[in-house]
Amino acid sequence: MPELPEVEVVRAGLERHVTGATITFVDVLHDRPVRRHPGGAAGFAAALTGRTIVGACRRGKYLWLPLDNGDAILGHLGMSGQMLVQPTDAPAERHLRVRFALAGTEHGRELRFVDQRMFGGLSVSVGGAELPGEIAHIARDPLDPAFDDDAFAARLRRRTSGVKRLLLDQGLISGVGNIYADEALWRARLHGERPGDRLTRKQALELLGHAREVMNAALAQGGTSFDALYVNVNGESGYFDRSLHAYGREGEPCDRCGTPIRRVAFMNRSSYFCPRCQPVPRARRR
Repeated sequence: MPELPEVEVVRAGLERHVTGATITFVDVLHDRPVRRHPGGAAGFAAALTGRTIVGACRRGKYLWLPLDNGDAILGHLGMSGQMLVQPTDAPAERHLRVRFALAGTEHGRELRFVDQRMFGGLSVSVGGAELPGEIAHIARDPLDPAFDDDAFAARLRRRTSGVKRLLLDQGLISGVGNIYADEALWRARLHGERPGDRLTRKQALELLGHAREVMNAALAQGGTSFDALYVNVNGESGYFDRSLHAYGREGEPCDRCGTPIRRVAFMNRSSYFCPRCQPVPRARRR
């Protein structure tokens, strides 16, 4: 699933290529991506035709495009969603779901929502240009200038859940997915099952710093791509997978101590860690 750096790369591309463009036509090729819009495909198209895109924003893994009437196009990429800016005469992608014809862009362009697995989606957020109400409950992410480090550390240290589970809690901190949680924990030398209330304030802040560093590093390299499902708006893949220290490296030597990286099941996914650098926490004493 695309994580925060990947979604931020897409957001920056949309801001560069579609801001100021007017939507002249909306073609919904499959109803499922707009299933959350109350008016269905026809209502979705009618609400957006003639509207001008005035920016591109993000909260966690959600994207939205503010419109000139105060509404917004709210989107989530799901597991395989792509937002592509293409020439109007470019061949249709195999899994093209929604097409927006744009006026006012260089040489005439289209914004295309492509989604193989169709877990992603688009909707119109009425009055959502500033912040869609549908995602107002989601916490800020570590790359947000308004993120409160001290408040995060305090809340983290009041929880008894494992710290990796807490990093994935979108009500506590948004945008940190499975890949970057494993990488931040490796850098911090913490096991994902260490309870939040067994971290010192210093450890909590250091973990946050590592999460921020690893996501900024991934952002600088265009995100992390393991296959063709994640691409930016130009269809290009990211290269941060070449810099991973833990995730996806089962059996490979730890870059720090040489111990083979271990993989364990975690919430229907996998966790990767170094058993020497990130020792399993001791059970609590009764």
